[in-house]
Formats: sequence, structure tokens, C-alpha cells
Amino acid sequence: MKKKVVVAFSGGLDTSFTVMYLAKEKGYEVYAACANTGGFSEEQLKKNEENAYKLGATKYVTIDVTKEYYEKSLKYMIFGNVLRNGTYPISVSSERIFQALAIARYANEIGADAIAHGSTGAGNDQIRFDMTFLVLAPNVEIITLTRDMALSREAEINYLKEHGFEADFTKLKYSYNVGLWGTSICGGEILDSAQGLPESAYLKQVEKTGSEQLRIEFKNGEVHAVNGEVFEDKIAAIQKIEEIGAAYGIGRDMHVGDTIIGIKGRVGFEAAAPVLIIGAHRFLEKYTLSKWQQYWKDQVANWYGMFLHESQYLEPVMRDIEAMLQESQRNVNGTAILELRPLSFSTVGVESEDDLVKTKFGEYGEMQKGWTADDAKGFIKVLSTPLRVYYTNHKDEEI
Repeated sequence: MKKKVVVAFSGGLDTSFTVMYLAKEKGYEVYAACANTGGFSEEQLKKNEENAYKLGATKYVTIDVTKEYYEKSLKYMIFGNVLRNGTYPISVSSERIFQALAIARYANEIGADAIAHGSTGAGNDQIRFDMTFLVLAPNVEIITLTRDMALSREAEINYLKEHGFEADFTKLKYSYNVGLWGTSICGGEILDSAQGLPESAYLKQVEKTGSEQLRIEFKNGEVHAVNGEVFEDKIAAIQKIEEIGAAYGIGRDMHVGDTIIGIKGRVGFEAAAPVLIIGAHRFLEKYTLSKWQQYWKDQVANWYGMFLHESQYLEPVMRDIEAMLQESQRNVNGTAILELRPLSFSTVGVESEDDLVKTKFGEYGEMQKGWTADDAKGFIKVLSTPLRVYYTNHKDEEI
């Protein structure tokens, strides 16, 4: 009997080569599986299916994990205001984890002997796929032709052509990874640390001038409404905010960070929805959370984003952090108002029943109502006690 192999199939050059080579040269029964986390259009998925069978696949499947991706990852990244190095919304990193989870489950379901993916040996994705497969499909062989055979693009393209598969795999100046949580841009000027990206490098151009307000309403930390329109489907809410913000070119930036394998990496991105949602959510939390809620949530959220990027999603502590983030959102309710303009936005204000700025105890810088002047003077004197003790004993220290 032929061995079964599941190929994590994106439709790109590496995975196309992998499907054909394993079917023709190795005699595998190839199951091409495209795990969609929201970055594929219906047209792309249809083309993937057509091409998979042309390449020799026994079966093609699309596994839609967009909802799972939101419920088990994006939701918590919003709760935690997660931006890697304060900049990058961790789009590709988190997508790969959930694609790998879906592929591993499918391989177990059909009793596959092997799983193949198209990652090279120089990036983070090889780690995300391999680690997930090793944990969730421990008895399944992992095949990585592009990595193990050190294949060039030309070699892969020539092989496909020689075996009758014609497709446009022309090496473009830029490569893109389009997803629900942003689009990453590699190549071109990014390879030169001194250069930025030109306008033409972005897939979404600036179409609007002037300014407008964007109102994002949250319920328990999740997006509930956009400009008054209620969204039960959170994926649709993200897509709506992306549509509004992308027209202004909002969410563009350059991320420089440390890869899992130890080298530095640089990537451009455009991510209007993540940047606007996290900006609005963080702003609302300033009004609705206590000082220490904000502080400790920031600490664990930073670790959450780092572990997600570093392929540690399956580490049990991640579930503990998610529980803390979830609980922290019980009073994050209300509407954050943003002012949008080309390439930027600013926060305006919030409307919330849980607004802690509104209090009967006093108005900052105006009038105290919850304490007397003598109470304030006594508080300040007690607060200064450790400093007064220190400098009384160390009068020789100059400041």
C-alpha cells in the first residue's frame, strides 16, 4: 500500500513542488491540505484545489480555522494589546501555529504516515510547524524537501515545467503574506537596513484625504460594534475596521526583531485593523482598569506575545495567561473614539459606564471631594517617610 502524506499546501512554489515530487518520485498518496486562517480568498482556494489535482494530489481539502484562530489567539492578543517590540501585531507567527494545529489534526484523522511543509532552514516557520507536529502527531514523519534538498527556485520551477505543470512563479521584488491580522512584506528595500518601503510596495493604497471619526465599541474586551453597527461575527468586525483604516493607509510600519533561530529579522507590514483595534482597546482600558490591573496585564501579555512568536503556544502556561487576560476584561466596556487621517490616527475620548475617571471622590487637578486638606497633607507626610529617614542618615550625599 502507498504511504499517506499530508502536505501543508499554500499553493506557492515550494508546496507545489512538494506535492508533485512526493507523488511522482516517492510514490506517496498525497493529501494536499490548505489551512485557511482568513488570508485566502474564495478564488485562491478554488485555484489551489485545481492545481493540487494537476500536481498529482490524491485529495485536496481546505480546512477553515479562521474562527478557531480568533477564539484561541486573536481575542487574547486584543485583550493583551499584544504588539511585538511595541510594533508588530504578530500576524504571520500566530497564523502559522493554527495552520500547523489544523494540519496535525487532519494527519491524525486520516492516519497519515508523514506530514510535509515547504519551510526553508533559515526562518521561523520551520520551527512552528515541526514543533507542533512533534507534539500533536509524534509518530508521523516530517518531510521538508525545500530545507533538506537545499532547492533553488529555479530548480523547483524547472522540475514542475518538465512534468507539465505551468504556473507563474516569477520571483517578484516583494513577497507578501496576507492574513486576517495583517499583511507582511519581505524583500526589496527591506533587505537594506537603511531603506524604507516606497508607496508602491503596499498592497493597499491611501485612498482617502481629510479625517473622520471611528467609533469602536467593546463588550468585555471584544469588539461589539463599529460606528454603531453591531457585529456578532467578530471576524466580520475585524474586516470592517480593516476596510475603514486601510483607506487611510493606517497600520504601516517596519518591524525589526530577533528570530527564534537567533538571527535578526526585518519585515514591513500593513495592518490597519490590528493597530486600530489595539489602539482603541488600550485607550478604553486606561479608563476602565485599575492601575495594577493594567500593570500586571501588560507583564503577562508581553510574555504571551513572545511565547506565541517563539512557537510556545502549546506551553501550558499559555492557558493560564489566557485565563488571566479573559478575567481582566470584565469591565472593559464602552466605546473608544478615534480620529483617522492619512497614515495616522489619534485617540479622542471614550463613552463608558465603567469609566473610572468619573468619580464622586474628586476631579483631577480641580477639587477633592473624598478627603480633606489635612488628610492630603498627612498622606504626603507619611508617603515621604522612607525618603526622610534615608536622607537624615546620609546627609553627606549630594543630589
